[in-house]
Amino acid sequence: MKGTVIGDNQIPFFSRRHRQPSVMNDLSVTPSETPTHPSPAAQITCELSEAGAYSPSYDHPHAPVLAAFAGGPLHEFRMHGRYDLTKVMAKFSAHLFRSVRDFNANKTDIKWDDLTFRMGDKSFVYLDECRIISFTEKADEAERLARQLHDECVVPPEPHGGSYRLIRTGRDISTQGVPLSMETILTEQQLLLHYGPGFPEWHQDYLALLRRHRHGLSLLEGPPGTGKTSYLRHLMSDLKDSHRFYFIPNGALTVLTNPEFVGFWADQRRRFEKENFVVILEDSDAALMPRGADNRDQVSSILNLSDGMLADFLRLQIICTINGRATDIDPALMRPGRMLCHRIFDRLPHEHATALATHLGKSLPGLGSYSLAEIFADETPSPRPQRAIGFTV
Repeated sequence: MKGTVIGDNQIPFFSRRHRQPSVMNDLSVTPSETPTHPSPAAQITCELSEAGAYSPSYDHPHAPVLAAFAGGPLHEFRMHGRYDLTKVMAKFSAHLFRSVRDFNANKTDIKWDDLTFRMGDKSFVYLDECRIISFTEKADEAERLARQLHDECVVPPEPHGGSYRLIRTGRDISTQGVPLSMETILTEQQLLLHYGPGFPEWHQDYLALLRRHRHGLSLLEGPPGTGKTSYLRHLMSDLKDSHRFYFIPNGALTVLTNPEFVGFWADQRRRFEKENFVVILEDSDAALMPRGADNRDQVSSILNLSDGMLADFLRLQIICTINGRATDIDPALMRPGRMLCHRIFDRLPHEHATALATHLGKSLPGLGSYSLAEIFADETPSPRPQRAIGFTV
C-alpha cells in the first residue's frame, strides 16, 4: 500500500496497485527530460506497507503520520509516564483521529488505548498508558505539544519501591514501566529472617559490586520458592536512583538473538547515558545450558553482552536466576571476570524457618527445611530433609 503526494498541497491517497520501483522518500521525475526547475509533476512516494495502523513502532511513525508528512520536515518528541487516557479524551475528543478500545467482560469496563490526535494538518500526538509521542514540522512545536498533553493527563506517581521495564516483543522491541509497591522493600531484619545469618552483609557487598562494575554476569541459584524474585524486587529499590532495570520474560528470551536487539540497547544507552543498566533473566536455565542446537545463539548473546566487545559499549549488568544447579550451565558463563557473583538461595533449615514463622505468628508442623513460599503460604507446609546452604561472590 502506498501514499502519494502530487505537488505541494494535496492530501495523500492510498492504492493497492502493484508496487512500483520507488523507495520511501524517493523523488522521481515523470517522463521525458530532466527539468531545470521544480516541476508540478514531481511526486514523492511513501512506502506504507510496513507502517503500523494504530501505533508507532520504536524507530518509525505509524501510517497517518507517515502519509501526512511524506518526505517533508518531521520532528518527534517523546515523554514517558503514567497517563489517564479517559481524561485526555474528555478534553481533546474533537481531535481524535485513531483509537483502540478494549472491553473487559469480567470488569464490564471499556479502556482507551493507542490514541492518535490530529491537532492540525501537520501536527499529531500519539498516547498510550505509558508514553506520549508528538509529530510536527518544527522541533520546538513537537516538544510544546507533548508537554501540553503530558500536563493535562499525567497521573501523579504513587509512593513505590523500585521499578523495572518489561521488554515487549512483537512488530518491534519496546518497554513498559512497572512500579513496585513499598511492600517489596525489605528491612535488614527481614533480610536476616528470610535468607539467614550473614545475608544483610552479603547484600551490601553485592550493591557495591554492582555500583563498581559496568558490565558482568550474576547468577542466583535455587529451587522455586526460595526468595530469588523477592530479593530482586528489593534490589531494585536499593538501586533505583542509579540503575535502570529491564526484565525479559522467560517466554521472550529469543529476543536475545534478534538482530534488532543491539540497536534497541544502543538507543536506550543514548537516551539514558548516565544510568547503569541491569537486565533480569528469570528462570533462564534453558538459555544457560551448555551450547547446543537449541540454545547456541542465546548463550553466545549472553556471553557477548556480559563480557564481550558489545559489553564495552552497551555496559549491561545481567542477572540470571535458575532453578537447577550452576554445575549444569555452560562453563564459559562461569569464567572469572565474567561471573561477578554466584549466590545460592536454598531452603531455610529448621532453626531459621522457625524464627521466621514465629515472627509471622505461625508454627511449623515438624523438623526439616522449609522454603519461604511454604512458610508464607496459608496452608500448613510440609518439611523436607535439610541440606547445607552455600554461596560464593
